[in-house]
Amino acid sequence: MRKEYRIKKNKEFQDIFKKGKSVANRQFVLYTLKQPEQAHFRIGLSVSKKIGNAVTRNRIKRYIRQVFHELDEQIHNEWDYIIIARKPTAEMDFFEVKQSLTHVLGLARVLKKSKNMSKTVELEKRTH
Repeated sequence: MRKEYRIKKNKEFQDIFKKGKSVANRQFVLYTLKQPEQAHFRIGLSVSKKIGNAVTRNRIKRYIRQVFHELDEQIHNEWDYIIIARKPTAEMDFFEVKQSLTHVLGLARVLKKSKNMSKTVELEKRTH
């Protein structure tokens, strides 16, 4: 994922926390804020030290970035997203992270409607 697609500055995080909307499931909290002038979505990640050591935290962040990379076509571009990982993510593999993130993105209603998406998720469940 390109660096310009990431949210890094504290002020940007604070703006999204204050002005944006949040949804959550047991593994993730997702904050969203619409940015109409933006050409591509941006993501900010927060993985607390409570979740695990640096190796665990970096693995979770890698998984989240990969999920957004794979769902690139289904995610609306004019939004900023902040993903906060919760404790259960420490024991999850990539496919569980993808399933959980897809669920929370669906709750936030930021995924474009796609007939193939439900088939893809169903196929991944069967193969793993």
